Amino acid sequence: MNLLELDGVHVVHRIGSAKLFGRAEVFALTDASLVVDPGETVGVVGESGCGKSTLAKVMVGLQKPTRGTVRYHGDSLWELPAAQRARMFGRDVGMVFQDSSTALNRRLAVHRIIRDPLDVHDEGTAAERDERVRELMSLVGLPRSVADAVPGQLSGGQRQRVAIARALALRPSLLVADEPTSALDVSVRAQILNLLLDLRDALGLAMVFVSHDIQTVRKMSDRIVTMYLGRIAEEAPAADIPDRARHPYTRALFSATPSLLHVAEPIVLSGPVPSATAPPSGCNFRTRCPKAAADCATGLPPLEGENGHTYRCLHPEVPEGARKTGVSTP
Repeated sequence: MNLLELDGVHVVHRIGSAKLFGRAEVFALTDASLVVDPGETVGVVGESGCGKSTLAKVMVGLQKPTRGTVRYHGDSLWELPAAQRARMFGRDVGMVFQDSSTALNRRLAVHRIIRDPLDVHDEGTAAERDERVRELMSLVGLPRSVADAVPGQLSGGQRQRVAIARALALRPSLLVADEPTSALDVSVRAQILNLLLDLRDALGLAMVFVSHDIQTVRKMSDRIVTMYLGRIAEEAPAADIPDRARHPYTRALFSATPSLLHVAEPIVLSGPVPSATAPPSGCNFRTRCPKAAADCATGLPPLEGENGHTYRCLHPEVPEGARKTGVSTP
């Protein structure tokens, strides 16, 4: 059975005043369908504003879909009573937020922050909770000397380790990490990424790793989901990226990130990202796509592909191997 499943999920935000100018609708997430299996890591990649964080919040139950279904172990999440949802789902899914300086209570000591989920869910005795905090601090590489420090006294890397320890306090099956290293220096970023990989393997976690950096996502993930303007453009095994990527947007993202192992010719995207209040008709990437044609505007491209690699594009990229051998592909 799938661990987590999103089926046709939409998230629409209404902004503005209904009395003065009317309300605009922001299409933050459109028809998102995705499955996360036990023990696997799914990477989610795309530019800022593409819906990555909204997708992450839907996955952890912080955002209720406007339409569509979220299932956890087969149960429809938002059809459960609130108490059961908090007891079953709230304790089994952890989240690491982008900016640890705002995600942590600046007035609480480190040991109180890590212990908080244990207190909320009344987990064990007071002594057992204290022992669990010490265990978690050791697990994420935090010295005991910082147990009584507040977040402002820690480095950025230490704060993110606190956030990871808190997310793991209740032994979740799924960890969702939303841009967990974007606010860190390069050297510290590598330490946190390696820590997440080690924890995933040691604890058997399923993980959803969200980032704008497709090179990092490729390293961390079993599967990669590419998002553009609230829609999933392509989903592929990490091994298929970049050589067998089919959507032009996935290729463009990869070409924008230098790599010594995978040299890609830069793909320049012209023009600004369209507004999420008025997305383009048909393929929403067509206004910036170098391969766009008239038929791209007529309707949403059908879902194509097989063997776990799917995409929505009427004029897909040719896989690298086929390009070299001259083999034609649909």
